[in-house]
Amino acid sequence: MFKTIIEDIRTVFEKDPAARNVIEVLLCYPGLHALWFHRIGHFFYKRKEYVIARLISHISRWITGIEIHPGVTIGKKFFIDHGMGVVIGETAEIGENCLLYQGVVLGGTSREKKKRHPTLGNNVVVGAGATLLGAIKVGDNARIGAGSVVLSDVPPKATVVGIPGRIGLGFSGKEIQALEHSKLPDPVADAIRLVLRGQDLLEKRLSKLEKLEGITGEIDKYVERKKKEIEKEFTEEREKRKNES
Repeated sequence: MFKTIIEDIRTVFEKDPAARNVIEVLLCYPGLHALWFHRIGHFFYKRKEYVIARLISHISRWITGIEIHPGVTIGKKFFIDHGMGVVIGETAEIGENCLLYQGVVLGGTSREKKKRHPTLGNNVVVGAGATLLGAIKVGDNARIGAGSVVLSDVPPKATVVGIPGRIGLGFSGKEIQALEHSKLPDPVADAIRLVLRGQDLLEKRLSKLEKLEGITGEIDKYVERKKKEIEKEFTEEREKRKNES
């Protein structure tokens, strides 16, 4: 038990750069307090002392603002940063070395007494305000961006963003590890970009055919000129944002 407490404290220092000393961690980290309350409640839950287990969970919620059902299974080195508003349902399972931020919901989508909450693999990070619903599985080393709504399984090492959650492309391993939300991918924008690229290719081919047939007009030249102006404006704005971040 003492070794487990030491490991919990070390996990806080590993996952939160704001942690300064042990006294601060012991007194001022509701995520740590909620985890310890949960371990006690889970002890009684496994022994079918459901009322005592739920009462401990209820007290923990009142003190920390974090609601973890006593039936939840949690692995080692788990940490909830800030924590206010986190809700974890009864049949949820959380692997080792996972990190949750404030406002995360691991919720259910069924009233039947069966597995109805998410399962997180090892080394999973879930950003602030993200909602994961149903008996879905999130693979090892996956990242869920802030505010995402995840309704289906997530493969290992994937990054999910958006509503509904989509797997993003075009990011570096370092950015995934840091979960830098300013640099997370935008799957919808990526899809639109691919469509526009294909459209641009078709327009170039069509333009060549029109020139061969001699049917180009002033309106075509005007459209092409405006298109280049818009592209230039968006390129400058994108570079400006990139430099600011």
